[in-house]
Amino acid sequence: MKLLIAGGAGYIGSVLIPKLLDRGYDISVVDLLWFGNQLPEKIQVIQKDIMTLTEEELKGYDQVIFLAGLSNDPMAEYSPSQNFISNAAAPAFLGYIAKRAGVRRFIYAGSCSVYGYTVNKLYDEESPVTSNYPYGISKLQGESAVMQMVEDDFSVIAFRQGTVCGYSPRMRLDLIVNAMLKTAIAEKVINVNNPAIWRPILSIEDATTAYIRAIEAHEDISGIFNIASGNYTVGEVGDLVRDGVETHLEIKTKLNIQHIQDYRNYKVSIEKAISILSFKPAHDVDAIITNLSTNLDHFKDFENPSYYNIHTFKKMIG
Repeated sequence: MKLLIAGGAGYIGSVLIPKLLDRGYDISVVDLLWFGNQLPEKIQVIQKDIMTLTEEELKGYDQVIFLAGLSNDPMAEYSPSQNFISNAAAPAFLGYIAKRAGVRRFIYAGSCSVYGYTVNKLYDEESPVTSNYPYGISKLQGESAVMQMVEDDFSVIAFRQGTVCGYSPRMRLDLIVNAMLKTAIAEKVINVNNPAIWRPILSIEDATTAYIRAIEAHEDISGIFNIASGNYTVGEVGDLVRDGVETHLEIKTKLNIQHIQDYRNYKVSIEKAISILSFKPAHDVDAIITNLSTNLDHFKDFENPSYYNIHTFKKMIG
């Protein structure tokens, strides 16, 4: 099976693609390579903007996976216009030409950010979406666009992902667990801006499993799926990181608890993904901390600007 992965040289793709190679897939990647290329040498990498791809270039691929776009609120707030192009227009365009080219399935990397601020409710895929900020709005627009293209010969699977955390060769230190572990090591403190806020956390290992389940799902399956390893309050994540760095790295830290209002608060049900895709997460926050601690030597230069998406983004767009 031939796969085209847009944004495949990024944080998730750099972990996912070696696993797909191991399963025998023929993979090409289209990526602007803002953060470099840590993929296996045998991968064909096309360095170009998604919006310049043609229908002809997509012919022959069985599935297209969209892992591209801007990845967080700081990037979206810095350039709302680029955010809406990258997160709304780009997946819509790519899905459209993929369908015209005869691709059989399109997989979209969305976000649980579309749920916005909820009050003590477990949200499933039928729950209301209420985000009022550029990132969440754009991810919902991209999701809505590709889901409208579903037909008997064109399956679309859209993931609403929790916050992905863990080690990747294309490392990020701007994600909740990763960021807390960094400050625990570098400053001996863990900052918790609002301990009561809920977040669905997704181990990068579980994220890659979800994409494999989607790629290998029956051709008749389409739909929107929440994927997460578990729901945690930010305060609980802070406690788990503090315990984890003491256990694995023998570093004692203190917690800096603040009560700063946050416009994101949600926890999600993954029952649909479990029952339809057989997605069964196996890595909780403890496992993420173990994963990070084990690979610490690969990213211990905490000042590397490429580990923080907003720094690289500001440089690239001027």
